[in-house]
Amino acid sequence: MTGPAEQTDGGRVQSDTPAVRSTLLRRLAIFLPAIFFTGLAVLMGWGLMRSPSEIPSALIDKPVPEFSLAPVQGRTLGFSSSDLRGEVSLVNVFASWCLACREEHPVLLQLAASGTVPLYGLNYKDQPDDAARWLDAEGDPYTRTGADLTGRVAIDWGVYGVPETFVVSAQGRIAYKHVGAVTDEALQKTILPLVERLRAKAKDQGS
Repeated sequence: MTGPAEQTDGGRVQSDTPAVRSTLLRRLAIFLPAIFFTGLAVLMGWGLMRSPSEIPSALIDKPVPEFSLAPVQGRTLGFSSSDLRGEVSLVNVFASWCLACREEHPVLLQLAASGTVPLYGLNYKDQPDDAARWLDAEGDPYTRTGADLTGRVAIDWGVYGVPETFVVSAQGRIAYKHVGAVTDEALQKTILPLVERLRAKAKDQGS
């Protein structure tokens, strides 16, 4: 007859179930944290390998939000959603206090000088005097500007920070979102080729 700590199975003596469970729990306590941190490291590594400019937007292929803004101080042309229909265009979200905006500004000035594509400026949470002074000093590359003093319009666009740049189709739909400063490489390899594809598509649909 076996005691309470043992049971028979075809003549073999087995360990008590609570003891087995205790052993299993101790092993799980050792291995679970390792498994968790390994998974976390894999996710973090994947995130670090992705370029910030490749962060997707939930608004891709959606119509641009409806808005109408007065121009940045010292400018005469305001900016509204109706300006983004009829031709492919770019919308650049910027601010005078944004260091990365200063990095990309020469690239935007060259783009404006080339006349390749209309470039609209959405001025994010800026003081009117500061925005005007910055554009006056550094140059104004924008076809139109909109002063988004409260940031409400930028929120509707799904903006997380500045700078961000959007490619908008001739139908007024958001086709692409670039997060961070626009570089000449990003412009030549990604943004302008997309502009040309969207133009060709619009032309085909209109013919």
